[in-house]
Amino acid sequence: MKRKVHVIPHSHWDREWYFTTSRSKVYLMKDFKDVLDTLETNNDFKYFMVDAQGSLLDDYIKWVPQDKQRIEKLVKAKKLIIGPWYTQSDQLVISGESIVRNMYYGMKRCLDFGGYMNVGYVPDSFGQSGNMPQIYRQFGINDTLFWRGVSDDMVKHTDYNWRGDDGSVVFTTQIPFGYYIGGNIPEEDKASDEFWQKECFEKAGSRSATKHIYFPNGFDQAPIRKNLPDLIKERNEKDPDNEYVISCIEDYIKDVKSEKLDLEEVNGELVIAKHMRIHKSIFSSRSDLKVLNTQVQNYVTNILEPILTISYHLGNDYPHEAISEVWKLLFENAAHDSIGSCISDTANEDVYMRYKQARDIAVNLVELHSRMIATKIKNQTNNEITLTLFNTLPKKRSETIVFETYLPADIFSIKDDHGNSVKYTIIEKTDLTDYVLSQTIRLNPSKNIYLPSIVYQAKIAIEAKNVPALGYVQYTIDLDDKSNDDIQEINYLENEYYQIIVNEHGSLDIYDKLADYHYQNQAVLVENGDDGDSFNYSPPRQDLEIFSTNSKFDYRIDGSSLYQKITINYQMLIPANLQERAKQQTSVKLPVTLEVVLRKGSKIIDLNVHVDNHGLSHRLCILFDSALTTKFNYADQQFGLIKRPNSYDKEMKLYLEGLSNQEKIEKPKELANWANDQSAWQEPPISIEPTQSYVALTDESRGIAVIPQGVREYEVIGEQGNQIRLTLFRTYGFMGKENLVYRPGRASGERIIATPAAQLLKEMDFKLGFTTFNCDINDADIDILAKEYNTPIEVYEYADFLNGRLIFAQEDEEQILPVSNSLFESKNNLVISAIKKSEDADGYIIRLFNGKDHQNIGDKLTFNFDITEAYYTNLKEEKLERIDVVDNSIIIKAISHCKFITILIK
Repeated sequence: MKRKVHVIPHSHWDREWYFTTSRSKVYLMKDFKDVLDTLETNNDFKYFMVDAQGSLLDDYIKWVPQDKQRIEKLVKAKKLIIGPWYTQSDQLVISGESIVRNMYYGMKRCLDFGGYMNVGYVPDSFGQSGNMPQIYRQFGINDTLFWRGVSDDMVKHTDYNWRGDDGSVVFTTQIPFGYYIGGNIPEEDKASDEFWQKECFEKAGSRSATKHIYFPNGFDQAPIRKNLPDLIKERNEKDPDNEYVISCIEDYIKDVKSEKLDLEEVNGELVIAKHMRIHKSIFSSRSDLKVLNTQVQNYVTNILEPILTISYHLGNDYPHEAISEVWKLLFENAAHDSIGSCISDTANEDVYMRYKQARDIAVNLVELHSRMIATKIKNQTNNEITLTLFNTLPKKRSETIVFETYLPADIFSIKDDHGNSVKYTIIEKTDLTDYVLSQTIRLNPSKNIYLPSIVYQAKIAIEAKNVPALGYVQYTIDLDDKSNDDIQEINYLENEYYQIIVNEHGSLDIYDKLADYHYQNQAVLVENGDDGDSFNYSPPRQDLEIFSTNSKFDYRIDGSSLYQKITINYQMLIPANLQERAKQQTSVKLPVTLEVVLRKGSKIIDLNVHVDNHGLSHRLCILFDSALTTKFNYADQQFGLIKRPNSYDKEMKLYLEGLSNQEKIEKPKELANWANDQSAWQEPPISIEPTQSYVALTDESRGIAVIPQGVREYEVIGEQGNQIRLTLFRTYGFMGKENLVYRPGRASGERIIATPAAQLLKEMDFKLGFTTFNCDINDADIDILAKEYNTPIEVYEYADFLNGRLIFAQEDEEQILPVSNSLFESKNNLVISAIKKSEDADGYIIRLFNGKDHQNIGDKLTFNFDITEAYYTNLKEEKLERIDVVDNSIIIKAISHCKFITILIK
């Protein structure tokens, strides 16, 4: 059979890795100019692909603006292949909204230059999310091409269909040996013949479903191979039995599809590491940065955009460009190496700064727009201090909320919008009178303002009731009335759902009052060694586990009827490094403080872990025991629930079959190194997994769930599959290392690059929630509960004495807004993913998804303003289908497992 070899010229351009973004941008100036020059002057060089990243165009144009028209001309001529991504996005760590916005902004930016490649090209991300087919189809993309996650045990060929968890299907081509296999074409005859035979036909084309072979010519930061047309011409002359062409992905896919194959199919999440590395514990590399990613992306979608939507509805401008800047900072950090933190310390400093910039912009946008609303509410007199509560979910909420504020006394009353007293507890306070009052600015000296005699910066808990759905309500502080609920020492924590004590081992015994069930020995800390690197956790060959239950501890319990807290201080003694660990020695103190908070009315127990790390190359996890026997666990992925096996039994069997007989004898249950065994896997199929917001174990009658707000990596352990082990942090000293237990053979990344900052020798904080339920996973509504937990009610305080340098002085606003307001309310069946202003139309975008396990559900949205039109849209926000509007309400049709929908409201 005559084969057609599609040689795809490209460069896989990591914006940062063992080098910084600044360095790559400098070299991009030269290399990209060479691409433009070559494509313009050599008509035989038909295509060049710029790694599908629109951000590279922005990087180049910023410094070489005069070349914009050159780029546009080549893009429109379909010689320069760009997009559809903004950056080469990860698919497992970041949120569904981050992935969606990445592609949206990527397509939008590429259209400015003339168009984009309509293929989901993902050459290097470490696994594929099970909902990517739906995301692609919702963007009008029917085809994808990637490298990692599928093995020949799943399909025979490298061209197949991929069915997502919702049922959406995309045609897929897999690059079985990576994007660089054809990157170094020899020019000497004998070497060239051997290269094409081995790399192209025996490897790249060995599992193609058709006569067509996908053969990428490029590698990391590769310059254009200017003489490639000559090499292809020579190859055609030397090998007339086959055809060689300079091609592009879209042409390759078109040719393959023209053969009308009966394609094989793979399903769902793709994370099998037989032929390529997945790095399945990269989810906890540089845990400090993973915490920032979780915090900032949650804040942007759960708080920032909804508050800006409320503000826009009330007549304020919607800052599209500012939000775009926030997202683009997050996209730069969402690139597969950057979010994986498998980069140098210097590059990670840049990652941190981008998170800081994104967070600062987002927080200050929220403050400004909260202020513009709060100061316009008709609820103020000259001496009033207001607390405006913002609920950014379309559900009326009653809960105990905790926030930081300034207080003009240590005893007072808080009044709700009806004048009723609101119960509160001052948790802690610091006198900042001189500092705060010295910042006050009187823009109108003739106006008498209230200046308190004392000002505390305080942490306070209040009992908020019926906070309007997707809206606000304003409370006031009344200094003439006195009432509060003081903190005092107590013996245990208790609310409507739980009673919690500290047992003799220093762990928690949690009594579920509704189920009449005792969950014993919860929140156990376990420390062990990490012989891995920035890509992979790997256990030492000689490990030592240290448990908090075997460590010295002391504790204190105090609280009020609203807010109760256990503070446990552990003095764990751990090995200083891997050498001490191998000798079973412990010489270093690891101080850990566990705060356990129970709020009135809360079904979720708050846990805050503070660590002062002094150890090297180790890992700290926290354990929760369901006392159940399970084979599967439930977590959420991008836009839906995923049910995973607790262990990959089939894959592990195949993995063990790849070991030599001697290795089976030496370590029959261990993961051994077989670097020279070509039949062995690149990595073992370990069950360390990512989650978006929760992980749960259940036997369908009761269960437990953990909701991490920092590192979102877990593993289900125990002989009965009864324990959830959540990673808090892990540390390591090198970007890459060789011959790991969990990753045999060569180093990933660069083994000579030390990463001392990744040892995390500093103080760190990790927050998570724990809950129990007495039903199956669907009736437990863990998806809704997790969303609410990650979407706290925001509180904005305003008083004239705070108007000054502290918060930027502003003129008085005309008070025209009602004391409470709500935009719309849902039945709370579907999970909210996004509420924002539409990008290019005068309306609102609402995105929701089904978070249940194979249960079709719909919803109803009721608006508190007149709406004239409603539509289902795709992810480009293009109208698809009109929705009937009746009495300012719409009925959302039932959608299936893992489905999401986007709605445009006008």
